[in-house]
Amino acid sequence: MNVTKTQNGTELIAAVEGRLDTLTSPEFEQEMKAGLSGVTSLVLDFAKLEYISSAGLRALLNIKAELNGVAKMKVINANELVKEVFEVTGFNSIMSIE
Repeated sequence: MNVTKTQNGTELIAAVEGRLDTLTSPEFEQEMKAGLSGVTSLVLDFAKLEYISSAGLRALLNIKAELNGVAKMKVINANELVKEVFEVTGFNSIMSIE
């Protein structure tokens, strides 16, 4: 898993590449939480994310909780497999998936 972050004012864009699973989600969560200070918009670009597991979903929930309603969080460019995971688990109703 690789994360490339781009800061544009108070917007943080994180492009995630590879797999977000049991092995990679702790590192992903820690890296994302470390860069949230002053962020009002978090965009997760999943164009190159191949797979997300329940551990990855838990990391997303924890990051969303860390934002504590102060910042908006959305997922963009998710492939069909990842979108299906969001739909089956109901994540598409608790966060913005574009």
